[in-house]
Parts: sequence; C-alpha cells; structure tokens
Amino acid sequence: MKTDELIRLLAEDAPVRMRLGRMLVPALVFGILASAGLLLSTVGLRVDLATAIETARVAFKIGATLLLAVLACVVVARIGQPGLAVRSQALLLLVPAALLLVAILAELFVLPRGEWTTRLLGLHAAFCVFFIPVLSLAPLAGLMIALRQGAPGNPGLAGAAAGLAAGAVGAAIYAWHCPDDSPLFIATWYTLAIALVTAAGYGLGRKVLRW
Repeated sequence: MKTDELIRLLAEDAPVRMRLGRMLVPALVFGILASAGLLLSTVGLRVDLATAIETARVAFKIGATLLLAVLACVVVARIGQPGLAVRSQALLLLVPAALLLVAILAELFVLPRGEWTTRLLGLHAAFCVFFIPVLSLAPLAGLMIALRQGAPGNPGLAGAAAGLAAGAVGAAIYAWHCPDDSPLFIATWYTLAIALVTAAGYGLGRKVLRW
C-alpha cells in the first residue's frame, strides 16, 4: 500500500470513530432511561427489593447481567470501528458465563435434587422471556443508531453484538423486578430472552448497517 493511500484511509477512518464515540454513550443513556422508565411505569420494582438485594442470589443476578451488558457494549464500541480487532473483547464475554456456571454448580450442590426443576422453572418464566426483549427495544434502537455512525465490517455481527448488549441491559433492568433468583432460572430463561434479542439484532443489523 502506498503512503498517500494509507494516509487517505486513516483520514476517512478518523471521522467514523469520532461519530461513533459521540453517539454511543447518549444512545446507551437513552436506552437505559427509557427501559427503566418502562419498568417503573408498568410492573415496578419487586416489593421486597430492600431485603432481597442483600442476598447472594439477587446480588449475583443483578451483578452478572450488568457485567454482561458492560462487556457487550465494549464489543459494540469496537466492532463499529473499521479495522479494530474484537477478539479479546469478545472473549471477555466468557467471564459472566463462567461466573454463572460456578453459581449453577453451587446451587446444585446446596439444593436437594427434588428442588432443581422447581428452581429452574421459577414463577414467571414466560413473562421473563417476553419482558426482557421488550425492555431491550430502546437500548437496541439506540445502539443501532449509534452503529450507523460507524462502519462495521460485518453488519450482521455488529447487529448481533448490539442485540446482545441490548438484551443484557434489558435483563439487568428486569432483574430489579424479577422474583426468580436461582442461577438455574437465570441460565435458562434470561439466556433465552437475551438470545432472542441477539438474533433480532443480527437480522436487523444485516438490513440497516450495510454500507
């Protein structure tokens, strides 16, 4: 590659990174506030939150979903910028998965076998799978708008990353209402809900993030 061509490509890339950087934080703030407002105006916080949040299960549920949301947003920020590798950031997504696996093993060790299915099914599995994607709509819209200011090399993958981040944000917000605290429940129904948003993000990204 000639020097003048390299300079031209770098010059074209710099505005893309600046536009994406300026849009990403406001998009996330908008999505989080909109989703939190939706939660509070509909189902509200769980009635025993003040005491429940002191338990290990509830603290883990909120902390793990927040960690996944933060790490996924880092991937979105990287994947929207041309020429930046995302492998190391994507591998960090295994951290909350590993923590959840440890929590599941601890749960299975402590609980009698007869209670495993009850904890896995929980009380509101269907509502969880429905409402987490609903809470993810605003964050997903904001992230898609931000990514349109970037130049993702793989629109579908970028959309999936946005869907994963939005789904994790929705899950983290829903966790403040959800009365089901078992890691077995989280691993099953939260994961399914986030996977649905990720798949939707992939399909949406292929359509709206092409350039």
